Amino acid sequence: MVVIMHFRNPRLVQYFVRNFSLWSMKKDPYLESALSKNRRWIVNNQIKNIILRCPDQVATVRFIQKKFKTLDLQGKALNWLKKYPCCFQVYLQGDEYYCQLTKRMMGLVEEEESVKDMQEYVFVERLTKLLMMSSNKRLNVVKLNELKRNLGFPDDYLIRLVPKYSDMFQIVNYSGRRSSMEIELVSWNPDLAVSAIEASAHKQGTEPCFTCSLPSTWVKSWERFHEFNATPYISPYLDSKGLVEGSKEMEKRTVGLVHELLSLTLWKKASIAKLGHFQREFFLPEKLNVLLLKHPGIFYVSNKYQIYTVLLREGYNEQGLVDKDPLVVVKEKFGELMQEGLHEYNRRRHLVNLEKKKKKGMVLGRPNEGKDRSSEMSNPDDQGDRGGLFDPEERKRFYKVLFDDGA
Repeated sequence: MVVIMHFRNPRLVQYFVRNFSLWSMKKDPYLESALSKNRRWIVNNQIKNIILRCPDQVATVRFIQKKFKTLDLQGKALNWLKKYPCCFQVYLQGDEYYCQLTKRMMGLVEEEESVKDMQEYVFVERLTKLLMMSSNKRLNVVKLNELKRNLGFPDDYLIRLVPKYSDMFQIVNYSGRRSSMEIELVSWNPDLAVSAIEASAHKQGTEPCFTCSLPSTWVKSWERFHEFNATPYISPYLDSKGLVEGSKEMEKRTVGLVHELLSLTLWKKASIAKLGHFQREFFLPEKLNVLLLKHPGIFYVSNKYQIYTVLLREGYNEQGLVDKDPLVVVKEKFGELMQEGLHEYNRRRHLVNLEKKKKKGMVLGRPNEGKDRSSEMSNPDDQGDRGGLFDPEERKRFYKVLFDDGA
């Protein structure tokens, strides 16, 4: 079926042409599930950071209530915090409610910090690789901060890493403006100028090339992939100044560069908008989305939650991430702890509701219990929490959540 539309506004026509292709990628249920963002995890992670920044790591519930607008939440903070007893400990002192992290939650915070300390040189290598791929061997700090959580960098990476490894990079500001501060590569490390594609090929004793993760029924996509893969691989660490813009060689190099960027992230994904911020630094095309959609065997583009995200297909299978970074493992433990407390909260409320109905003389049979539980789980006050608590598959998906870029 062909749909013909008439637009009088030329800008609207341009917008339609530029964005229509993004709607056409066939959805992959496993990858869509992997891209699911659990809003409650994001909010609780932010509340955790708020509490950690408070004196003695204790916050008044009134203070957290004031932050609810920033967290885009409504309702009472006290009710929210009580839903996660495994994460937050709420207590009344005088006329004021206070909140602190539970011992188990503090244990995860300490474990995460320990992992970051152990992975310090991993972060150094990631930062070095990014600088080595950039055109002038330096990156804007403001832009880099947009990707620091994707890469697992600690919030204080500028203070923690840059001065300590002054033989590898330094802070520069050639224009004098605060927003122009950059991290610059001091020395080139040939041992790090090896992409994930090249490292894999070296292990297997083969020539470096891309892998395709599409079903065999995608015949035309496989044909295009084989045609693209037939030309020699171009490392993203090679100087691209000799390549002609729009040429097949430049496309090969750009695909390799995006592949390498995603390989360096914790969850093998990034928003296309954030990658677009580095258009000048990495010689990325203006219409990066169009390029990514040309290679569905390598990348998966999704518009889940109205945020265009590109994901590295080979980084996932039906169970989720193939290789989990130690930081991802710790973050998943936080998700499990949060879910455990929420499950306990819901169980208590269910028992309280049953007790209330018994006092009213209501006799509940098993069918009614199931119905009552279902009704309770769809309570508007807890929407999004309860629907899958008693569903093993839903709990399994929860544990495999990929957390938000800006968490």
